[in-house]
Order: sequence, then C-alpha cells, then structure tokens
Amino acid sequence: MVLISTMSTLTLPPEPLPVVTDVPAAADATPAPREDTDAELLDAYSQVVTRAAELVGPSVVRIDARAQRGGGSGSGFVFTPDGFVLTNSHVVHGSNSLEVSLPDGRRFTASLVGDDAETDLAVIRIDATDLVAARLGDSQSIRPGQVAIAIGNPFGFQATVTAGVVSALGRSLRSRSGRLMDDVIQTDAALNPGNSGGPLVNSRGEVIGVNTAIIQGAQGICFAIAINTAKVIASRLIRDGLVRRSYVGIAGQTVPLPRRVVRFHRLQADSGIFVVQVEPGSPAERAAVVSGDVLIGFDGQPTAGIDDLLRLLTAERVGVAATVDLLRGTERISRSIVPTESPPRRQR
Repeated sequence: MVLISTMSTLTLPPEPLPVVTDVPAAADATPAPREDTDAELLDAYSQVVTRAAELVGPSVVRIDARAQRGGGSGSGFVFTPDGFVLTNSHVVHGSNSLEVSLPDGRRFTASLVGDDAETDLAVIRIDATDLVAARLGDSQSIRPGQVAIAIGNPFGFQATVTAGVVSALGRSLRSRSGRLMDDVIQTDAALNPGNSGGPLVNSRGEVIGVNTAIIQGAQGICFAIAINTAKVIASRLIRDGLVRRSYVGIAGQTVPLPRRVVRFHRLQADSGIFVVQVEPGSPAERAAVVSGDVLIGFDGQPTAGIDDLLRLLTAERVGVAATVDLLRGTERISRSIVPTESPPRRQR
C-alpha cells in the first residue's frame, strides 16, 4: 500500500490481498422486506374504505315503502341539502306512503317527486334542511379494478358497508319495464335485498353509481346505474316529475333476416324487428304499419333489434316526423311516422 506523509514518501512492496472465501450471492445483497409491509398496505386500504364510509354514511337513508299489497324497504341517499333523495324506482313505485330514516335516528314522511321505470331511478323528498348531501362523482372517469364501496340497508341492517372493485363498465341491464339500460357498472361489492337505491362510492367518497340489481345465485356479480345517468334523470324528475320519451306504438321482437333479402336490399344489419302488434290509435297505426311487417330502419338508422329502436325514441323526437323502413314480405317500403310522447309504463 502507499503511505503518504507530509514529510516524506516511502514506497513499500505491495501486500497480498486478503483471500475472501465467502462471497454472499447477489440476491442476498437485497434488503429483506419489512415484515410489516403487508400490514401497512392492508391498513392503508382499510383507511380508504373507512374514510369513504365516513364521508357518505351520513347521507345514506333507509326507505320504508307501504302499499296495498304489503310493502318493503330499500336504501337511498340525500343529494341536496334541502331534502332530495335519490333511490331506485322499484323501491318506491306503487307505494301509498314513504318513510325515510336518517342515520341520526330522525324519521320523516317522504313525498314522491317522480320515478322512471325505464332506468329504475326515482327521486323522493323529505321536509328537512341542512342535510348532509353526498358528493356526486363522474362515472366516466372510473376504471375497472378501482375500489368500489357500497353502503345501504340489506335485510334492514342499517349502515352496512361492503367493499370490492369496479368489475366492468358499459354493461347493459334489462329494467323491470323491459327497456335495456346502457352504461351500467358491474361490481363485486356485495349487494343484497335492501341495498337497492344505495350509493356505490369511490375511494374519495364520491358517489359513482346507484346500486340496483344482483344476479340471483351468482357470487360477486352486482350492478349499479352510473351516476352520470342518474344526474340527468334526477334533474328531469325534479323539473317535470317524469322523463319524456317518444313512442310509436308497436310490440315487436327481434328476428333474423334471410341472407338473400339482406343481400338483395343491401341492408346494414342481418336482423330486424318483427311487428307482432300495432296499438290502436298509435302513430304506427296512423302510418299504416301492420302486424307482420319487419321494421329495419328508423330515421336513416338501422334497427337490428327492439333495443335499437328504443334508443332512438328520445324525447327530442316527440312530434317530429321520421321515416320508418319496413319489409313487407320481400318488398321494401317506407312510411312517415310522427312519434308521440310515451304514455306512463307499468312496472312488471
């Protein structure tokens, strides 16, 4: 080795390097993970769920609905400080009286503002002020795999919290009225009877959906109506008491079309709507649509099935003439039809 002195420099013969006989493997050089890492992660997850439940819990209510043929209970949540409550249509539809129980023990008689069987949403109101309103999120910003927390009153057990993830987005679900609901959220946060109408919440305590349905016999397959849909429907119910949609007055079913017919008429879809029945006095009857026709287009858009037609029958089309394309036998014909406002539907 070299020794350096401030006075002089002396060079000595090099010493032999020590022989190392036990070199640790490279993998052993990595620091061992802390034993409490998993506990810390679990604790962080618990804190997220706890915090979200604390934020939204004061807004979640129990709804008891009484009708001539008994009654039932469900959930809902306050979304304005002056007493508007969002819930499912099937929780309150057909009831004679409604009672809302708040988390603090107070009870109020509620009035029905409006319900929409087509999206299974309803708004009710209680005469109270300075309520804790749930914060509504943006269902367009959520992603599969993110934390989802459900709060409600399954089987009457109030303020029950379950947690899972957003399993999938953009599902379609058939409402009790028969209409297909689009943009439904699938989650594995456990839902049971009584959870209907309660909020599905993200990790920030924002409502991203309205819990609405489960698949009986399945495990972890539950559904919530996207909050962006609920915002639109709730605003229309508060304004008008109902949601306006257009109506043409046919009962139909989706049927496949013969390939030769599809090729001959150069159709965009290989199925259509077989008209089973035309309602008397309806726009369809006035347009000379008859049973046995196959509806293949509405206002320039193909109708491969009944759901395609229902999507096109929006409120904006009420009173506006449109062209319907039909197959009558093998002949293709067109008729002008003027949709009217859809009459109220009964829940099934």
